[in-house]
Amino acid sequence: MLKPTRNSSFFLILPALILVGGSSIIPIITIVNFSVLDVFYGNSFIWVGSKWFIQVLNSKDFYYTLLRTFAYSAIVMAIEIPLGILIALSLPRSGKLVAFYIIAIAIPLMIPLVVVGLLWLLMIHPQWGSLGVLLSLLDLRIDINNVIAAWSVIVFVDVWHWTSLVVLLCYSGLLAIPGRYYQAARIDGANRWNVFRYVELPKIKRVLIIAVFLRFLDSFMVYAEPYILTKGGPGESTVFLSHSLMRTAVQQFDLGYSAAISLIYLSIMVLFSWILYKLM
Repeated sequence: MLKPTRNSSFFLILPALILVGGSSIIPIITIVNFSVLDVFYGNSFIWVGSKWFIQVLNSKDFYYTLLRTFAYSAIVMAIEIPLGILIALSLPRSGKLVAFYIIAIAIPLMIPLVVVGLLWLLMIHPQWGSLGVLLSLLDLRIDINNVIAAWSVIVFVDVWHWTSLVVLLCYSGLLAIPGRYYQAARIDGANRWNVFRYVELPKIKRVLIIAVFLRFLDSFMVYAEPYILTKGGPGESTVFLSHSLMRTAVQQFDLGYSAAISLIYLSIMVLFSWILYKLM
C-alpha cells in the first residue's frame, strides 16, 4: 500500500488550480495585455503604455457611472441587510414549518438573473402584467421613463431577489448561538433589544460581514436586471459601470479602453474585498 507523501495534497487540488487558471487568470493576463495596447481590426497592435488608464481616470462619464454604481450598492445594502436581519429574527428556530419557511425564502435565489428581470418587466407592464393591471385599476402607472420610478423598480427587484441570501446567512448564525446565552440574558432581565444587541448581533457578526461582502460584490457587478428593466434609461440615469464596460467593449469594440476600465473595476472590488476580509 502506497503511503501518502507531503506533496500528495498538491495533486488533489491541481485540477481546481487548472480550472481557476483557465477561467480567470488567463483572461486577466489577456486584459492586462490589451490595456497597454491600441487594438485595430486585423490583429494590429500598437504599444500605448498608460494611455488608456489616463483617459479613463480623466473621463467624467467614468466617474458618473462609478458614482451611480456605488450609490446603487449602498442603497440596496442599506435595505437588504437590516431587512434580512429582521426577517431572520422573526423566523422560528424549531418546529415543523421551519423547512417550509427556508424553502420559500430561498426560492428567489434559484431564479436566474435574466429571468428575474424579464419576470418583473412583464409584471409591471400596464396591459400584460398583473401588477401593472392592478395599478391601472387604481389609476396608477409605473413610468420607467421617470428617474425616480426607474431607480425604485431596479432597487425593489434587487431587494426581492437578494434579501433571501442575507436572511439565510443570518438565520444560520442565529441557530448556532447556544441556548445558555439566552438563559443568562433572561436571568439578568434583558429586554428584546438588549438580547439582540449584546447576544445575537455579536454572535452573527462574522456571518453578517460575509453577507455584506457577498452583497457588495453582487450589487457592484449588477448588469442583467437594470439592463432588462430600463435599458440604462431614462437617459443615462441607470447606466452602471458594468453597462458602460459592455458598451465600450462590445458595441464600440474599443478593447484597450475597456480593458483599462476592467482593471480599475477589478482593483476597486479587490480593495473593498480586502477591507471586508480584514474586518472578519
